[in-house]
Amino acid sequence: MEYNEAIEWIRERTKFGIRPGLERMEWLMEKLGHPEQHINSIHIAGTNGKGSTLSFLRNLFEAHHFSVGTFTSPYLIKFNERISVNGIPITDKEMVKLVEKIKPLCEDLEKTQWGPPTEFEVITAMAFSYFSDQSLDFVIWETGLGGRLDSTNIVQPIATVITNIGLDHTHILGDTYKQIAAEKAGIIKRNVPLISSVDQTEALKVIKEKAESMNAPISQLGEAFTYIGNDHVHKEGEVFTFQSEQHSFPELMIQMKGHHQVQNAVLALQTFLNVCSRNSIKPDIALIREGLKRTKWPGRFEVLVSKPPVIIDGAHNREGVVSLIQTLQRFYPNHKKNLIFSMMKDKSLDAVMPLLDKSFEKIVFTSFSFDRASEADHLYHLSQHPKKEYRADWKEAIRQEIGRIDPAHELIIISGSLYFISKVRQHFEHFSKNMIK
Repeated sequence: MEYNEAIEWIRERTKFGIRPGLERMEWLMEKLGHPEQHINSIHIAGTNGKGSTLSFLRNLFEAHHFSVGTFTSPYLIKFNERISVNGIPITDKEMVKLVEKIKPLCEDLEKTQWGPPTEFEVITAMAFSYFSDQSLDFVIWETGLGGRLDSTNIVQPIATVITNIGLDHTHILGDTYKQIAAEKAGIIKRNVPLISSVDQTEALKVIKEKAESMNAPISQLGEAFTYIGNDHVHKEGEVFTFQSEQHSFPELMIQMKGHHQVQNAVLALQTFLNVCSRNSIKPDIALIREGLKRTKWPGRFEVLVSKPPVIIDGAHNREGVVSLIQTLQRFYPNHKKNLIFSMMKDKSLDAVMPLLDKSFEKIVFTSFSFDRASEADHLYHLSQHPKKEYRADWKEAIRQEIGRIDPAHELIIISGSLYFISKVRQHFEHFSKNMIK
């Protein structure tokens, strides 16, 4: 099998849609010899911040010379990113070998009462199989959707992390904070420590009740650990002080911008310290500083071009948009802010659009080649912005806006679906020099 064939086979499985449930994963794990039982796993769920928290945590472990596997979604440049070791995606050859291993099992599973596995289930099973053969110190898993019935939830973790709770994927997870929190809380395992930065009152009540019922010791942001932020804008990122019952680390720095990224960093640090204390690992403050400072996570307030400033950010729900707007105001208070935006049909557009309308000088709505992407004119008609446009061709929209704005006093933010951001980032990587000549 060639690499392109392998990837095409995986992608073809999107036709089976999203089918929450663990039966197919449990069947696959049994056939694979239960690889999930032989991995030191950390499991992360939440509405926003999973990827950034995972990246901070990975870098903290790596700075202390541990080997770390990560399972993330979606990818931004290449599919292989979803299964990585120490930040390096698996090779094309390894991807092919995994598909050749899993494909016959999927064909057998399709004949059972459980039916065919989905794309996400296939890639999750591949990741479990791969990581169990690598002799890694730790593997960090990011849930795909929800938690309770997410295919990663067959994991047997040494720590569980919940970042926050917002109203996203409401058509599947429920339309209240309480319902969504119950789905995220489904990753909490008996006697396994939980580290949480959930701050929504109703959601936190659900999380705490679930943790108590599972006898899972909980470290909650604002209670067991906290931070003191710095309102002064540092051109290199954010500076803050971390405090817990056992530790106080002043003047920590991260290059990722936004108060929400400080919260993600603090959550990752508390998780790291929790794992250290339970595994006789001695944390080193110098290495903690190094790990936090070098952390990057593509597509999150990432500056692709400096003149004019072109920033991409995968703000695809209300909470993400609020964080984006706050971060823009902190770091670019005097710039006129122009938005190019595309989003999925199944997102809560009604919750997002009023925020966009009042926060940007101009909005250009666009679309991209993806079966769940909203049409540009549909987004346009939902907006009440006085200076709005729509363009079906997102590449042309970017070219026109870069050529139009005043590079000294304006910026362009490209935002919305992470799938859209992935395409934009790939495009800039190959063509940005030609675009801005």
